[in-house]
Amino acid sequence: MLSPVLQEYGLAASAKDISSLQSGLINSTWRVETRGTSYILQKMNDAIFKQPFLIGENIRMISSFLQANYPHYFFVKPVETKRGSQMLQWENAYYRVFPFVYGSITFPVLQNASQAFEAAHAFGTFTKNMELFNAANLHITLPDFHNVALRQLQFNEALKTGNPGRISDCKMMISEIEKYQDITARYQSIAQSDQFLKRVTHHDTKISNVLFDEKDKAICIIDLDTVMPGYFISDVGDMMRTYLCPVSEEEKDTHKIGIRYEYYEAIREGYMSQMHSLLTPFEREHFFYAGKFLIYMQALRFLTDYLLNDRYYGATYPDQNKVRAQNQLVLLAAYAGLEKKLNASPKRYYH
Repeated sequence: MLSPVLQEYGLAASAKDISSLQSGLINSTWRVETRGTSYILQKMNDAIFKQPFLIGENIRMISSFLQANYPHYFFVKPVETKRGSQMLQWENAYYRVFPFVYGSITFPVLQNASQAFEAAHAFGTFTKNMELFNAANLHITLPDFHNVALRQLQFNEALKTGNPGRISDCKMMISEIEKYQDITARYQSIAQSDQFLKRVTHHDTKISNVLFDEKDKAICIIDLDTVMPGYFISDVGDMMRTYLCPVSEEEKDTHKIGIRYEYYEAIREGYMSQMHSLLTPFEREHFFYAGKFLIYMQALRFLTDYLLNDRYYGATYPDQNKVRAQNQLVLLAAYAGLEKKLNASPKRYYH
């Protein structure tokens, strides 16, 4: 099945082994071993990304800018086809190939705070290096991806049109959600402010999107499908949401949910060591808010999906999205409760 695709990249003749990699949740991924080197082959999920070629154009623009301005910055550029394209359409599917980064390791979950620092530093470095690039030139690959105001409207609509039984069953969670609507109001103020800037933003800063070496040092960031113009709170907030808690959003036992203080410090110091001088004073005031923003938005999305009978995320067991929403609400309460303590902690890596 993949041979014609590899042929277009000039790899079919030398390919010795093709093995499926199961780490990606969106795209189908394979490792292709050839006689000379290894490659990563991906089949794009065009049910999620409606216009995959826009992703290719974004990555091409980013790659060209970094090569011209930061030639020593390690950026994994897609391999071109024989026709000079970085993405291939074949039989109504879209494919791309990346060189395999030897000596690299990915982690599905954080092992320590040092990794959190390294990841935050890596994402901060990427946005810093792209500072002089006009972010407005990038295509929007996922419209309204982190628009919490839209997610709030969708939630409110689900309260009117959703499953009546599920709405009744979730009265306490709905009341809890409504306590945090000021987060949406704050976002709306941010969107109207000229002191909150749209930058080149990754939008998916989970730890598995960073390649590490054997000494736990970040090599580079990967998976740039969601790179678009955005606010820094998207990248910082996603790190807060996925790095601070010792358990994932799938955890049913809410007693295990909590905030790891040293991980917050690591994220802040790693990211701000690169971005502090570039952020406006108004943006810097919203560093802690970034975590509330992303955790709340994800709680909204999970509960909305549950009320609408799991249309978007689906469910592998009954009430899974309800469990996820409850998980995120507990995390949000724990995080919000530490605001004074976390904001008062000493800042060591920047001034």
